[in-house]
Amino acid sequence: MSKKLLVVHSSARENRSLTRELAQIFEDSWAASGGGAVAHRDVGVNPPAIISEAWIDACFTDPAERSDAQNAVLAESDELVAEIVDADVIALCAPMYNYSMPAALKAWFDLIARIGVTFSFDLARGDVPIEPILSGKKLVVLSSRGEFGFAEGGERAHLNGLDPAIRASAHYLGADANDMVTIAIEYQEFGDARFDESVAKAQARTKDVAAQVAA
Repeated sequence: MSKKLLVVHSSARENRSLTRELAQIFEDSWAASGGGAVAHRDVGVNPPAIISEAWIDACFTDPAERSDAQNAVLAESDELVAEIVDADVIALCAPMYNYSMPAALKAWFDLIARIGVTFSFDLARGDVPIEPILSGKKLVVLSSRGEFGFAEGGERAHLNGLDPAIRASAHYLGADANDMVTIAIEYQEFGDARFDESVAKAQARTKDVAAQVAA
């Protein structure tokens, strides 16, 4: 059975978006390599709701005891989680905004971090009470950065709040953070030969990775 792909966009730009361009390359290579159905979620254009006290109360209410109003509050979250459950591979398009993730992407993560749905919590496990419920997903991050040197050991690694945040939340998606693939375009604000080289390398790697994970 062919694998299913979920593409999550979080760029506020609908045009001239480097992450959207990488996503299209990923999808084209995915299809050419025998990948299956593709679903899309665009939180950049259509941001999710921000969690509220009512949302938290609904999450921590036994499902059998939730009111219609509480179920309505959780409806968007249920839809987002269902998309993740249905996917085998998640292509997370995450441009770096102010050294971290776009607010809309953080809101998306907040809505899918659901106790009893994407993770369990049990103090009987001691100091590690959280355990993921979902598993077996492959996470590929397609990113862009205005500056450069954000990889481990780079001159701006200490400013990188994006990659660590995604790794820390990967288990909510059923993905192994140690197996996560990150492809990033750098030097965007410089627009020089280094940027052109970074784009070319990211595009080539995106094509290769999509072919690998589709197989």
